[in-house]
Amino acid sequence: MLAWAAFAPIELASRDELFEIPPGTYARRMAGSQVEILPDRIDLTLGLNDVLLLRNRDEVPQQFGPVLIMPGQSFRLPFEVASTYSFACSAHASGQMSIVVAPTPEPGWQRLQWRWRHRQRAFMETPA
Repeated sequence: MLAWAAFAPIELASRDELFEIPPGTYARRMAGSQVEILPDRIDLTLGLNDVLLLRNRDEVPQQFGPVLIMPGQSFRLPFEVASTYSFACSAHASGQMSIVVAPTPEPGWQRLQWRWRHRQRAFMETPA
């Protein structure tokens, strides 16, 4: 089993990593609530989950980098280069968000480590 996990290809149902801005986020913030809906850092992996998908379910537009996401709209941002990216984000409590895109894990130890860190998704979505 360990050898399989280290060398078998990683297959995921989708390359999208979805984050939703729930309804009422803006209103709760304006009322003084500390609303944490997005993490400070989102980790993605090239070739596996390398598309950030933001869905605005709130009643007001949300800013992500140079993009204004209107209520009910989604924004897909694919990444093609492993790096760390920083974005201004109105839906985040600090107004900033980092996206860390890691390279595709090579067969062997790197792939085994990736599977361990993402074990629920990797083992549940990879066909036997």
